[in-house]
Amino acid sequence: MRILHTADWHFGRTLEGRERRQEQAAFVDELCVIADERSVDLVLIAGDVYDSVNPPAWAEELFYEALERLSKGGQRGVIAIAGNHDQPERIRAAAPLAHKQGIVLLGLPKEAPIVDQDDHERHAERAHVVAGGPSWLEMALPGVDHHAVVIAMPYPSEARLKELLSESFTAEQMQQAFSERMEALLAELAKAFRPDTVNLVMSHLFVMGGAESESERPIQIGGTSVVPPAAFPKQADYVALGHLHRPQKLSETPLVRYSGSPLAYSFSEAGQSKAVVLVDAVPGQPVQEELIYLSSGRPLTRWKATEGIAQVERWLAEGRDAGSWIDLELHVSDVIDPAEFQRLRKLSDDFVKIQRVLVKPERESEEEQAQQEELGGLQPEQLFRRFYERKRGVQPDPQIVELFSRLMAGPQEETQESEAR
Repeated sequence: MRILHTADWHFGRTLEGRERRQEQAAFVDELCVIADERSVDLVLIAGDVYDSVNPPAWAEELFYEALERLSKGGQRGVIAIAGNHDQPERIRAAAPLAHKQGIVLLGLPKEAPIVDQDDHERHAERAHVVAGGPSWLEMALPGVDHHAVVIAMPYPSEARLKELLSESFTAEQMQQAFSERMEALLAELAKAFRPDTVNLVMSHLFVMGGAESESERPIQIGGTSVVPPAAFPKQADYVALGHLHRPQKLSETPLVRYSGSPLAYSFSEAGQSKAVVLVDAVPGQPVQEELIYLSSGRPLTRWKATEGIAQVERWLAEGRDAGSWIDLELHVSDVIDPAEFQRLRKLSDDFVKIQRVLVKPERESEEEQAQQEELGGLQPEQLFRRFYERKRGVQPDPQIVELFSRLMAGPQEETQESEAR
């Protein structure tokens, strides 16, 4: 059985107001080509299909188009679950229609799939669910001798699990309670695993030890929704996760992996390679995995121009990082004229952010330091004379200087007079 693991599509997401629709559509094209060329039997989409609970209409259309193309009329199985960004009802809304094409859509953690109750031999030419219950299913796939048993756990918050772990726990106690509950729940569901099936877990959660980035919306408060890798059942052949956007492996036994997002969604992901995971699995044997790197998304790049606008113009003329979205940090020694700043913005449509950093010349800094040292050795009266001259342009009258001196010494003199009395 060949499985393709992907997650965190975030359809509808923008980058500092820049729409990513074209890149997301290109990803769907690339994913479908990979599925066809590598003869994939089952696709796992591990949550965060959309970027918000109310995505734009084009994002929903793109998701349904992707499901249809991936399933190939039921020749390939597809299972998609809701992540923390998704509205569960929106993900599962099309389930009654989708299951006829070998597609399973689950929105809530304890949701049960639609099971084909009639003659399974009649469905042999398409992927179909032969058994299932809350949070698990068994799927038959065309041309594959063995079935897949999948624990499918959409984002399991307390609210979505409809379980109240405690009203009075500390964050540490909540962490322990959540980990224990998830481990017990997964262990109970793993009773559906069999030696003659490919046994899979898919979920959308934060696993301890995972590397985060700025583009992920936190799903834990004080660590109360974190799960250790040991919580996953040892009988699982592969654990397909969503939520973290960097591709990463967290455990070998069982093999626990995040596929990562298909596009870089913040500049904290600049330089990261994006991928999907191809898994070959046979019952009773170790799985073989392969990261397939994607090329459909535009790279995110950070520029640090320490020589001003002229350096930026030179880089653009050289074609540096062509086709990338650019976060520009521009070092300047003085305020930029608004017209010049607008001209800079128009130099390239690839500039997503331009941050100006005011840097004082080194010589000026040395002069200021020397001046500070000089002022530090002056008496208050001398400092007052300099301040008055700088503000008024003339030397202060002796009477003003005397008044300043009396004000400075006033409290001390009053104390001395009181002690004398």
